[in-house]
Amino acid sequence: MLNFITHGAPSATPPLVIVHGLFGSARNWGVIARRLSQDRLVIVPDMRNHGDSRWDAAHGYAELAADLSTLIAAHGTSADLLGHSMGGKAAMQLALSKPGRVRRLVVADIAPVAYGHSQRHLIAAMRAIDIEGLSLRSEADRQLALQVPDAGVRAFLLQSLDLKATPARWKLNLEALDAEMERITGWPGTPGQFDGPTLFIKGALSDYIRPEHHSAILAQFPAATFAEIEGAGHWLHADAPRAFEEIVQRFLD
Repeated sequence: MLNFITHGAPSATPPLVIVHGLFGSARNWGVIARRLSQDRLVIVPDMRNHGDSRWDAAHGYAELAADLSTLIAAHGTSADLLGHSMGGKAAMQLALSKPGRVRRLVVADIAPVAYGHSQRHLIAAMRAIDIEGLSLRSEADRQLALQVPDAGVRAFLLQSLDLKATPARWKLNLEALDAEMERITGWPGTPGQFDGPTLFIKGALSDYIRPEHHSAILAQFPAATFAEIEGAGHWLHADAPRAFEEIVQRFLD
């Protein structure tokens, strides 16, 4: 089963499962998870090939959804599900394939469509760092800056660099993620509908959810509603955490 972190305690309300995006981990969601756990259990897993969860050559949405289904089953029958980016697609896949596992669904800045971009350049940048004998994160940042100019993106990626390990290592299966990139940025075309309450949250500065995606969303999530966070990009939960948290809490309530 996936490695996971819990916040709060079990209650009459089904647990909330928060699913991180590509190159993320459960630790990225610590503050928001704690704030959403005031009256319920919040479970935040490391997805396969990320964090402290197992590595596997397969990294498609059928596999990611199956991992989530097993995790939810270990804590009850169903859960509320919040997924960002890759995690949002995994959450949608589970809701469509096993709707009984999901009570309410929140999808953060992603749509059930294939995207033309790739994140292989970030994998190449991480692989280019000479981490043997590296002890300072500032030195890793200096090397990464040669290919990744955005300081925020570098800080995010470096959260998955474990300098305490012997030897230092990435807590990301870069080989598998690179090989499976087309499946990660794609969408398997999963049939069916999820009729439960669903919220799609968009960062106003992001183009991941565009007006032309609404028909595809509503075809499979007919109860979907939409929200937008001003001033936020694709990592909207990091750009505007309090606004993001408020929208999620209001929907779950």
